[in-house]
Amino acid sequence: MIIWLASYPKSGNTWLRFFIISLLMGRKTNLNLNHLKAIGAYPEKSQFKGLLSNVLDLDQVAKNWISSQNHINQQNDSLRFLKTHNIFGKFKNHPFTDGKNTLASIHIVRDPRNVITSIKNHFNMAEYNNAKNFLFKKGQVLTLSENEKEKFMNREKHSLPQIIGSWKTHYLSWKSMKKNYLLIKYENLIKNPGDEFTKVANFLGKLFKHNFTKEVIDNAIKLSSFDKLEKMEQEHGFIESTANQDGTKQKFFYLGPKNNWRKLLNKELIEEINIEFENEMKELGYL
Repeated sequence: MIIWLASYPKSGNTWLRFFIISLLMGRKTNLNLNHLKAIGAYPEKSQFKGLLSNVLDLDQVAKNWISSQNHINQQNDSLRFLKTHNIFGKFKNHPFTDGKNTLASIHIVRDPRNVITSIKNHFNMAEYNNAKNFLFKKGQVLTLSENEKEKFMNREKHSLPQIIGSWKTHYLSWKSMKKNYLLIKYENLIKNPGDEFTKVANFLGKLFKHNFTKEVIDNAIKLSSFDKLEKMEQEHGFIESTANQDGTKQKFFYLGPKNNWRKLLNKELIEEINIEFENEMKELGYL
């Protein structure tokens, strides 16, 4: 069965994935960013073999969410992690997942006033207004860009269209999953990594029926620090980073803990975000 690692883009999913890999493998392996492949993304082309006539058709992808997950889980009976930015819910009456395929979800959420800066950088947007429109759009869909189509379309493995919605609709969708659900705030990972990552380890320990010792958890936290991840990218690059129009790679681990919306956003933009997401931000303690 699947344990979802769910997040809106640029909310700390990669950090969470590397911590989990460090937790499970860190004492046996000299880890690097390539080990993130151990936790795959969903939906991807390789997971929908024989199901799609057009891999960029969102209707076809949504229609086959359950069929693809049935196939994934039939391959063996073990638990598996899958990262996703997709909303939890239905599209044209097709559910994203079901109780047969899903065991649990860890949902990581981040203050939208900091998400917007990372979105602007990651997608190489010229202005904050573009990133704001991305963040606010209720029907937002992630799909391959024109450059990515040329690069990936003939490959066995590439991402398929994902419905991510707005920051608000994404948060509310995953919040509605109550079975084996853990909500983690990115900001708490920064302020109290020991406490927050221990919550993740204990949550997984119950699912795996395994007790992760404090020593193992502390070691995983050290191995997955933002500084270490940033250094790995500087030295070896990172396959998940995007490229500028001239082909140069954007930094994936951009600002991290140094991302401070108070210093980066103007008052008008801050006010727009606060109004658009007021109830959810209050609920999460951001306002």
